[in-house]
Amino acid sequence: MASLTDPVAVAGRTAPSRVVFGPHETNLARRRELSDRHVAYYGARAAGGAGIVVTETASVHPSDWPYERAPLAEACGPGWSDVANACHSYGSLVLAGLGHSGGQGSSAYSQSAMWAPSRVADVVSREMPVEMEREDIEALVPGFAGAARLAVQSGLDGVEVDAGYCSLLRQFHSGLTNQRSDEYGSDRLLLTTQVLEAVRDVVGPDRIVALRLCCDELAPWAGVTPEQAAVQVGAVADRVDLVVVVRGGPYSASAYRPDAHTPANFNVDLCRHMRQSAAGRTALVLQGSVTEPDAAQSALDDGVCDLVEMTRSQIAEPRLVALVRQGEAARARPCILCNQACRVRDNRNPIVSCVGEPASGHETTEAVTDGTDGRCREVMVVGAGVAGLECARVLSARGHRVRVVERSHRPGGALRAAAVGPGRQRLGALAEWLIAECRIQGVGIETGVMVTEVDLDTARAGGVEVVLATGSRPAPLAFPVDGSCPVVDALTVLTDGSGSLGDGPVVVHDPVGGPIGIGIAEWLAASGLRVSIVTQDQIAGTLLSLSGDLADANTRLQQAGVRRELRALLRGVEGGRAVLEDVWTGERRTVECGALVDCGHRLPDEALYTARPGTLRAGDCVAPRGVLEAVLEGRRRAMDIAGGAASLLPAGAGAAS
Repeated sequence: MASLTDPVAVAGRTAPSRVVFGPHETNLARRRELSDRHVAYYGARAAGGAGIVVTETASVHPSDWPYERAPLAEACGPGWSDVANACHSYGSLVLAGLGHSGGQGSSAYSQSAMWAPSRVADVVSREMPVEMEREDIEALVPGFAGAARLAVQSGLDGVEVDAGYCSLLRQFHSGLTNQRSDEYGSDRLLLTTQVLEAVRDVVGPDRIVALRLCCDELAPWAGVTPEQAAVQVGAVADRVDLVVVVRGGPYSASAYRPDAHTPANFNVDLCRHMRQSAAGRTALVLQGSVTEPDAAQSALDDGVCDLVEMTRSQIAEPRLVALVRQGEAARARPCILCNQACRVRDNRNPIVSCVGEPASGHETTEAVTDGTDGRCREVMVVGAGVAGLECARVLSARGHRVRVVERSHRPGGALRAAAVGPGRQRLGALAEWLIAECRIQGVGIETGVMVTEVDLDTARAGGVEVVLATGSRPAPLAFPVDGSCPVVDALTVLTDGSGSLGDGPVVVHDPVGGPIGIGIAEWLAASGLRVSIVTQDQIAGTLLSLSGDLADANTRLQQAGVRRELRALLRGVEGGRAVLEDVWTGERRTVECGALVDCGHRLPDEALYTARPGTLRAGDCVAPRGVLEAVLEGRRRAMDIAGGAASLLPAGAGAAS
């Protein structure tokens, strides 16, 4: 029986494991070229045991420029070569992701019309593309072939052709977007088969040709269905060495890489269906929120697939495969499927990263935390949220004696408290992992202890380094309340439970528009309460557009019966009713309010810092933000102390942990 960590032969080449690190946007490019940051990023996953690494999808023709830092294949030769050298030293195979986004791309950078099979405006951009003419199609096929030729000349082991959720080839496959009357309309797979034949002719039989194939657009009225995709898999099986089974399309973009509201391993049945269609003529790769090694192994054992793509898991934990191989899978940093730092295709151009592993994507810039320091120090960390726990974890791993002191009766902080309600349970996994790692490494975690200024002075007098990670506190309300109903902040209700609000209607005040207000509204509605959510925006949870959950979140609110009070400012609570003011007209209205939950911005809990300025501090006690910032600052404060302890490792040695 195949093991996840076993080598696997593909097209006569051997990958050291059955785990794939798939293509995804990173914003690591310089201009449209792969950079040294790409090399370090992919190299870290190869060092961690990835069997196959697929580089960020490169446009095969200049007409495609889907986002500002999107690689262009003709400019990727040197970068591909460097990635190959970095990954081959660990035995990993490297494929070049190749594609064209067609009508789902952007004209903002090319300043040219987007190519598409037919004149069908994209549902997201609302832009009308140009229908491809014969000469456009005749340019596209050699575009793929030329890119594949350059990839193998650069030392790569093959290519992956993108016919996934956001690709021109998939647009040709689908009745949603292909309304042509020529042979490319009567045979919607024709262009893809021409591309695959041209690519195979270039790379030869001893290099890998993979196909990322959308097998369900989740739009059965006209889109690709699993039944149609099974026929497509049967048609291409003899032309490719791997088929990566994915889902999603123009009406279901969030379905490709959803957050934790969608159950993990969601493509298992779809992949099993496609593998049956392939009938052993090509290998199948399972994709779709596969984050747990046990689940990946079960898919192999059950005959669902031959390899497993675990991209987000390896962003969160570059050492994933190596830890599984060593029998230490439980020590792998968990992926919590939040999409908050690894989903980067937005107008801010953020660098790919992970809320639990901020070194991801920043391998060339963040300090290496591996190694042992030359002098052991005593350290007291005040606060056992993620910032404090990460600080303690890094310091203890480097040989320091660390004590964490927490005023509440359990460690984990706000992240652990927030792990309630639909789709949010995974949040606690990161806090639990940090707690477990600290305890394995001998960190003392004391709960129910209030630290005072005197305690800080005593510690310092004894030569103990102090790091403050005391978190945040509620901000004063910006509106009057008359005491007619309980008013609590978000963290309090998460800690005390929904029962603390009574059984009357609850108003959730969400001036931020992020995941907290939406999550609390969903949770309270699931608890059987009548819930309204108040936001000044025209859509609830507007910042969820950054993690891809905006439309889905509003669908869930509607299904849960949550009343959305949009374009509304909360002006006060009087006589058991919340007073709302329209942001455009100033007109006031009221809604019934048996309890108010304030999900507004919080303030830093800086009492200890104010009393003893200059003390090292991290996380929300600096400025209340997100998990990534808390983890990153906890790590940086640890390295500030480690730097003073004369690290035995030269700068840049080792791999980011």
